[in-house]
Amino acid sequence: MTREEKVKNVVLVGQAGVGKTMVAEAMLHLTGKTSRLGGHAGTKPTLDYDGQEGARGFSISTTIAPVQWDGTRINMLDAPCYPDFVGDAYAAMSAGETALFVVDAIDGPQTTTTRLWYAAEDLSIARAVFVNRLDKPEADFDVALDALRERFGNRLGAVTIPMGTGDAFSGVIDVLHLKARHLEGGKVVEQDVPAEYADAAQAAHDELVDLVAEADDEIMMKYLEGEEITQEELEGLLGIAIRDRVFVPVFAGVAVREEGITSLMTAIVDWFPTMADFGRIPLVNGEQLDISPDDDRPVAFVFKSLNDPQNGKLSFIKVLAGTVTPGLELTNARTRKSERLGHLYLMTGRETTDVKRVVAGDICVVPKLDALTGDTLSVTGKVEAAAFRFPNSLYRIAVEPDKRGTEGKVFDFLQRSADADPTLRVERDEETGQTVISAIGEAQVSVLLERLEDRANVTAHTVKLRIPYRETIRRTATGHGRHKKQTGGSGQFADCRLRIEPNPDQGYEFMDEVVGGAIPRGFIPAIDKGVQETMRGGVLAGYPVIDVKVAVYDGQFHPVDSNEMAFKTAARLGFQDAVSQAEAVLLEPMAHLRITVPESYAGSVMGDISASRGRVEGMDAAGAGETTVEATVPYAEVTDYATRLRSLSRGTGEFELEINGYEQVPHDVQQRLATEYQERRAAGER
Repeated sequence: MTREEKVKNVVLVGQAGVGKTMVAEAMLHLTGKTSRLGGHAGTKPTLDYDGQEGARGFSISTTIAPVQWDGTRINMLDAPCYPDFVGDAYAAMSAGETALFVVDAIDGPQTTTTRLWYAAEDLSIARAVFVNRLDKPEADFDVALDALRERFGNRLGAVTIPMGTGDAFSGVIDVLHLKARHLEGGKVVEQDVPAEYADAAQAAHDELVDLVAEADDEIMMKYLEGEEITQEELEGLLGIAIRDRVFVPVFAGVAVREEGITSLMTAIVDWFPTMADFGRIPLVNGEQLDISPDDDRPVAFVFKSLNDPQNGKLSFIKVLAGTVTPGLELTNARTRKSERLGHLYLMTGRETTDVKRVVAGDICVVPKLDALTGDTLSVTGKVEAAAFRFPNSLYRIAVEPDKRGTEGKVFDFLQRSADADPTLRVERDEETGQTVISAIGEAQVSVLLERLEDRANVTAHTVKLRIPYRETIRRTATGHGRHKKQTGGSGQFADCRLRIEPNPDQGYEFMDEVVGGAIPRGFIPAIDKGVQETMRGGVLAGYPVIDVKVAVYDGQFHPVDSNEMAFKTAARLGFQDAVSQAEAVLLEPMAHLRITVPESYAGSVMGDISASRGRVEGMDAAGAGETTVEATVPYAEVTDYATRLRSLSRGTGEFELEINGYEQVPHDVQQRLATEYQERRAAGER
């Protein structure tokens, strides 16, 4: 490909199941990249090639459909938009110049569409809409367009409209040129607009002129003064209006019948922006990277990483400046280490094709890089593109291997997966001993464990998180610990008396109040150590004891049989004795939640908080018909809140969670946990 050739990167997004992948499959077929329409009438899809995607019925990873149309490369990035995998859509949009939202003609814009719409706005990329499935009964393009405008504003306007809907659908009308198009034998047939659609086409054309004229102040004034905008001016304005985000084009079609797709591709070539049209790329230091076709300093941005079972680790990169070639060495801005681009691939689904050069604005795939998603590679290593914001990964669950001895293999696979996907985090909780996964949702974890079995040949299952409870005391008490053991030779002897008292929010304090040499000073540190070891293991229910002041005030020793080990044991017994008389209680971690939902779901959210032993602490209007609820809830009640909120709000809610202090658990909860602890001890477990 020559430097002069245009490259346009378009990201397909929208609600899961609306036909996004079919739009890309139709483009591949119509441009000759595939011999049949993939994923239709029993044919194997080109893009959803992962077996799990076929079984689940939705995309779970971004794939690329590069097509050539009218001298332009169009990289269609088919992003997964099922809620649990929407992080891939955010990453893909960071590499695109335009987000193309596919919307079902009957259902209109749904929750995920709205969420991604505002994400695209935050990324300052252009937006467009393809209204799909207009051949379905009850489909109505005008109703769908009205729903889009109600949700996203009046800057949306039709660029193509359908000729009929439902069973009467027969093709589309190009509103700009007032031409009708339909397919016959796989070929586009263009003709004048049929008489029965002439009025609708003219009305859409006039509306398009009204909307696009605002992209240029001079032409807008001319238009307001009654002068007509020429066809040449209108076509010139359309690209500017889309690039500057003052206009959102809406296209009509039926992807599975390939109707409206050629009009869409032509519009992409003619009007959708290239990377160079934006002129600059934001950097992490707040500066901007100027983009120029003449700039030969290679800069590449890793927007996705993938562990492919056939090809190993693959890094999807967008070239921000210059030209990259096989063998080129660039420096990673994060690690400051050099990385060699051994091979460059173009990918169509899972099929790879070697290329010898990739120019600024284009996308390629590089195997075996150490770079992670979000890394920037450049000659100096000093250029770092601003990272994109991923959705919160607040679904947390613990994972245990099915077979002993495979713990290391399971953890390594999970860690490699997390390195490739920033929406996954894997950590070893040293306190609970669990391997904990943080993800967007449970389906994401389910796919991860299926891949663990398929690719690493080991299996694992999920278990509930162990809650990091704490123990403390409510009143002062004394305890006596005496350790005496005779084994025939020298024995063990130690005796100590302890006083414990609450020490709210001050942690642990130890005091030596022994007088008269009842316990030699050399044994006092052993008593302190014995107390702390006992506190770590808990007394009431096996959880660490906190906020206690301990004093050793008396005791006895034997000049031969006393030693540090004996006094550690005596301290443990004395501390346990004191705690049993000090009104020991269990404390549970409290979660502060900030939940944002549409107003209609606020009541359900607050009711759920009350049912979860929580308390609502505030409620405020968040704009755009949304409400923010602030609450404090026991963490044990909201470990699955990501799943619950999705159900409560039909997928529209978002939340933030922060552990904020401890509070005493109710008596019945304490009784249950203490009983479970005693049963585990009786069974020889902790």
